[in-house]
Amino acid sequence: MSQQTARRGGAAWALVITSVAGFMAALDNLVVTTALPSIREDLGGGLHDLEWTVSAYTLTFAVLLMFGAALGDRFGRRRLFIAGLTVFTGASAAAAMAPGIDSLIAARAVQGAGAAVMMPLTLTLLTAAVPVAKRGMAYGIWGAVNGLAVASGPLVGGTLTEHISWQWIFWLNVPLGLALLPLARLRLAESHGTGAPLDVPGTLLASGGLFGIVYGLVRGPADGWTSSLVLTGLFAGGALLVGFILYSTRAKNPMLPMRLFRSRAFSGINAASLLMFLGMFGSIFLLSQYMQGVLGYSPTEAGLRMLPWTGMPMLVAPVAGILADRIGGRPVVAAGLFLQALGLGYMAVVATADASYVSQLPALIVSGVGMALFFAPASHLVMSSVRPSEQGIASGANNALREVGGALGIAVMGSIFAAQGGYETGQTFVDGMRPALVTGSAVVALAGIAALLIPTRRHTERQAQPAEPAPVLEKAAH
Repeated sequence: MSQQTARRGGAAWALVITSVAGFMAALDNLVVTTALPSIREDLGGGLHDLEWTVSAYTLTFAVLLMFGAALGDRFGRRRLFIAGLTVFTGASAAAAMAPGIDSLIAARAVQGAGAAVMMPLTLTLLTAAVPVAKRGMAYGIWGAVNGLAVASGPLVGGTLTEHISWQWIFWLNVPLGLALLPLARLRLAESHGTGAPLDVPGTLLASGGLFGIVYGLVRGPADGWTSSLVLTGLFAGGALLVGFILYSTRAKNPMLPMRLFRSRAFSGINAASLLMFLGMFGSIFLLSQYMQGVLGYSPTEAGLRMLPWTGMPMLVAPVAGILADRIGGRPVVAAGLFLQALGLGYMAVVATADASYVSQLPALIVSGVGMALFFAPASHLVMSSVRPSEQGIASGANNALREVGGALGIAVMGSIFAAQGGYETGQTFVDGMRPALVTGSAVVALAGIAALLIPTRRHTERQAQPAEPAPVLEKAAH
């Protein structure tokens, strides 16, 4: 059972501190996308370097997310939150001052590690500070702030890049981090988990496996798919992930208990989440460059023109939540994923070297509505697919798989783009982007099929309930 130390502040301070920290971590997933052309012009580098500028953050964030939560449970959540925030803030300054593309990629990787410790602890710290009766409202505000970060990421990145410099997409984190550090120390309550030992072998197996696979996918187009390093990364990464699964089925305290995947609801929503982020992140990575490098929009104009897609969740999510309450989350999530797939497919059809924004707008709106319908009920589906005692593990696993999906999406769709096109002319860029978007559309459609495999709401909730203590009831009856 958690043990807490009362401190000054309370729920309001906890909500402000955790929401701003979550905003910073979520913003840095997409804030770089509209700055990529400027970074490439300033620091040089090829397609694979730009992929790593995004993926280095996403990958370290993903593979260390559950480990960061476990560290907080073991050594103190407030203490580890402050440590993660410190690392994130320092790495943001290092990224802003990076003299070359390699040092920028390294700083982004350290940023992701800091975010992986900081981000999962925001919800546990918020839960400890907010009374049970008010947690729904607090989670709603926290989620809305994180949604705002995702929606505004391309626009914030584009505006700062155009009007100041791309370095300011990282400098932005520094004053926020420096302001939060003393507030977290003074206003958050310390708490601990059960004290279960850390799953170091599981973390090493998962981290090594994911790194090997993504490294192989990113380096494949540049080094050749038969090069020794690429093949080693792919095969060794796959072997390590298989080892992680086998280890987790036998470990006493695994980072990710494989028994959770026996639930069709848990497996379905996690498969849908991974595939959705794979298709979405890979598409945004290419489309933000297409709008600037091919269509000639400035970074700010590109960010604004992507708002019908990335900003739609702010408008549609409340409606999606009402629908999910009335008819269940499964049909809402599935409909959203199929709409997202339709939007990506439509964009692949209308994209040309001189396409008008009006021709693209329907695809952006449909994709945005689809994304909104997915985000609103997906978290509830995750939580309702397991018992209350397992919800922390389930949430961490789902967030990690989403981030892994984003990293794989950029690697896979970047590889398809490089194989079919390039940066030489607007037409060669479109030639590479079209098959990548078609692939993204197909992947998101598969996510919709995975969502349809989720049991109905009534069946899912019955599965998630704790087993009835039959022997005790029988004894009481006698």
